[in-house]
Order: sequence, then structure tokens, then C-alpha cells
Amino acid sequence: MKKQKIEIPLEVFETVSELPIDIQELMNKAQQARENAYAPYSRFRVGAALQLSSGKIVLGNNQENAAFPSDLCAERVAVFNAGANFPNETITALAITVRSENKKISEAIAPCGACRQSLAEYEQKQKSPIEIYFMGETGEIIKVASVMDLLPLGFDAKYL
Repeated sequence: MKKQKIEIPLEVFETVSELPIDIQELMNKAQQARENAYAPYSRFRVGAALQLSSGKIVLGNNQENAAFPSDLCAERVAVFNAGANFPNETITALAITVRSENKKISEAIAPCGACRQSLAEYEQKQKSPIEIYFMGETGEIIKVASVMDLLPLGFDAKYL
């Protein structure tokens, strides 16, 4: 049996001020979007901001529903918004931030599995990587150079 190890290349930034200026602005927009999240049940707010190749920024935040499977995460709200309104643009970067109304979140929270799959589809469609920066309310920011860094054994259309 052959064993292989999957390693995730990432960069860690201690504070938002260490990020490139355009990504600082993107994270700031994600923080603003986070505060507009509709999260009456979980009280866990997530904001996302996508940067498009044109420089436009597209926002998303989590939208909850009493029928929990009907919820949408911030990342998918943002990527579907971009797909619907800017279908010919490339997504270059995504910033994600969270805040709980129940406790302080100071560790970086990565996208859930459903969001990783949706983001991977867009990355494959555009044939170029999407940088992802994610953080808690405070603390370190983690950067991965591609969605596939977070979903290394992903499922895509070639299997259909």
C-alpha cells in the first residue's frame, strides 16, 4: 500500500493591517457585510466579499431560515450573486469573517464543505485560482492561494 500525505499550503497574517491594501479593503467589506447577516437562530454572523477582475466587490452574508436546510452561507450568497450579476467576470479573491453573538471568535474559520464545493465549481469554470482569506472576528487571517487547497480531492464535472 502506498501512503501519501496531503498538505495545505497557507499563509498566516497576524493582523488585517499586514494584508495587502486591496485585501484589507476586501476584508473590511466582508466585516460590514457580516453585520447585515440574517442570523436570528444561530446568532453566528458570517460576511463574505469577492473581488472581481474588474475591481468590483460583491458581498454576501449568511441568510438563515427556520427550516434550517434552507439557509445559505455567506460565501455562496456572494458567489451566486457574482455569477448572476457579473457572469463574465473572474473572481480573484474572497475574504470571509465571522462573529458570534454568544462568544468571542478569535480563530480563523474556513468555509464549510458545501461552500468549498460551490467555490471550486466557479474556480474550475473560470480556469484560474481564487485566493481565499478567512478569519474570526479578531485574530489571525489565513490565506490559501486556491479553493482547491481547501478541497484537494474535490468532485467536479469530469466525473459526470
